[in-house]
Amino acid sequence: MDATLLHIHPASPEPIYRQIAEQIRRMVAGGQLARGATLPSVREVAAAHAINPMTVSKAYSQLEIEGVLERLRGKGMAVAARAPHAAGAGHRWALLDPALDAVARQARELELGPDEVLARLSQRMQEEHE
Repeated sequence: MDATLLHIHPASPEPIYRQIAEQIRRMVAGGQLARGATLPSVREVAAAHAINPMTVSKAYSQLEIEGVLERLRGKGMAVAARAPHAAGAGHRWALLDPALDAVARQARELELGPDEVLARLSQRMQEEHE
């Protein structure tokens, strides 16, 4: 995994360590990070995003506690052999549902209809692949 694959949003109300942890969880659940894949070092991620190394360390430690990552002696962090993986579609939806709930609530508050929201989501997903 390349450290620049993470998208950090400093202005987000979500703490940066949680942003990192959530993105790694999704990459593992979606199969983008295979079991045993090594992650960039804390220093590499911190340097690539101009953030405090302790922030990255906190995210990695949280994922280690959850069993998503494991520490490899002399090699850093890797996706755990028993990490939840792409096979569990229910697990992937569980990671996405909180964001969908927030979008649905905000769309109602802004009086945006489902068709408008779905069209915008579809557009964003296409742009993400370009």
